[in-house]
Amino acid sequence: MSLSRAERLKALGLSPLWRRRARPQARAIQPRAEQPPHANEIAAPAAPAIAEMDWETLRQAVLTCTRCDLHRTRTQGVFGVGDPHAEWLIVGEAPGAEEDKQGEPFVGQAGRLLDAMLAAIGLKRGENVYIANVLKSRPPKNRDPSPQEVAACLPYLERQIDLIQPKLILAVGRFAAQSLLTTDTAIGRLRGQVHLYRGIPLIVTYHPAYLLRNPADKARAWEDLVLARQTMAQIKAGQPS
Repeated sequence: MSLSRAERLKALGLSPLWRRRARPQARAIQPRAEQPPHANEIAAPAAPAIAEMDWETLRQAVLTCTRCDLHRTRTQGVFGVGDPHAEWLIVGEAPGAEEDKQGEPFVGQAGRLLDAMLAAIGLKRGENVYIANVLKSRPPKNRDPSPQEVAACLPYLERQIDLIQPKLILAVGRFAAQSLLTTDTAIGRLRGQVHLYRGIPLIVTYHPAYLLRNPADKARAWEDLVLARQTMAQIKAGQPS
């Protein structure tokens, strides 16, 4: 007697016989309900651009700036000092060792000479005068700032100028003058004339630290200060009363 297929499978221990089940029909995929974002996924409000910062926000941004590698070696950012509504803006190069330590531009021997220069034309630090630098962080060993460092830091000074709205800028030193005027012209050729920076009259003179090393050029610096004083007088004379 011949055995059926089911019986042969049973004899081999392969029963019960499994039959193919009918393929279930495809189910329609329901759209997933929109879920509210997780708290960690909600974007934080963007920090204001430098050109939109108010005075205090700008100051805090300078003190905590990491836009270039100088923040790794500085002690602190040096924002500036003086009257934030001053008619006179003095712009230097960058903080030195003492400035980096004290958090104020133009201190020490060079600072005292700058104060004497200002006094010679009837000005005083903090009274209708604001003092700042192109760079807000000290370059190691007082080296010249790199173009990348200037590009990272100059927007801070530009915003300071927009907020202060000075009537005249006195750029002290080769680096400050060349950075603001976007030139590599020697300081000797930039002196003795009135330039414009963002529509504001700008006069160039020597840096006090240079004058300490080269006192013979103090007479030329005095000429620059006289030109600055005359220019300010002309600006005020031309304003409506």
